[in-house]
Amino acid sequence: MAMHNDWWASGWDHVLPRQGFPLTMLIGTASQPGFTGSLDDLLQDIFDGHWDMIGGDLDGALTFSWPDEEWDYEDAPEGREANEASRWERFGGMLTAAGYPVPRTVRDLSELYLAWGLASREETPEGTRWSMPAALPLPGDLLPLDADLAKRLDGIRWTMRTGPLVNGLINHLVNDLGEPCEVLTSLDRLAAATSQDTDDVRLALAELVEAGDTEVKRGQEPVDAERLEAHQRFRLIMNWQHFHDTRMQLSIKGDDA
Repeated sequence: MAMHNDWWASGWDHVLPRQGFPLTMLIGTASQPGFTGSLDDLLQDIFDGHWDMIGGDLDGALTFSWPDEEWDYEDAPEGREANEASRWERFGGMLTAAGYPVPRTVRDLSELYLAWGLASREETPEGTRWSMPAALPLPGDLLPLDADLAKRLDGIRWTMRTGPLVNGLINHLVNDLGEPCEVLTSLDRLAAATSQDTDDVRLALAELVEAGDTEVKRGQEPVDAERLEAHQRFRLIMNWQHFHDTRMQLSIKGDDA
């Protein structure tokens, strides 16, 4: 099975019913070289026509929760039925406002994928060919998102953009420098040490400042990390206690990696 690289960054999993994820995986697999046929054909080839993750087959009903999952009443005290009804009201409202039909089955949703440009289907002499664009259209480009959802999706995309940059800088500070409390450095020096460009280092540094993990000073005066010139020397002062207290760390033994 193949999953589209842009799925998580696009934010569709926060908009669509839960079957959006396995449907995207199914279409991504159908888009691989060598396959021709319908999604039903692929479902038959791989799962003998029944895949629990997608709700059985393409005519299975869409839902926003897993029917057999234990319900989290702390997260959603209203219960499963009320939560489902609320999610459907918001989802249906967005689609209706944008002029799209509200899907009820996985097959309906697959047709919306075609209408939205998340997928393409072409009939060729060899059979039906599926494809997906390198970058998926964003939900906000197609649907009228409410302010809270739009802000959440923007935050997710920003974190996915900056996360690897921050990790690269932290890896240098931890693995190469041994978690120093303070470093006299510059953006161009950090860029060379982390194999990133100076704009990416500036962005990573600004994220660490925003998170409260570091201070950036010239002499004794705080400076705006985003306004630093590449060559300017500055003091990078780390708050490692805060950094470790506010981040989850996972470790995997070598034999299990």
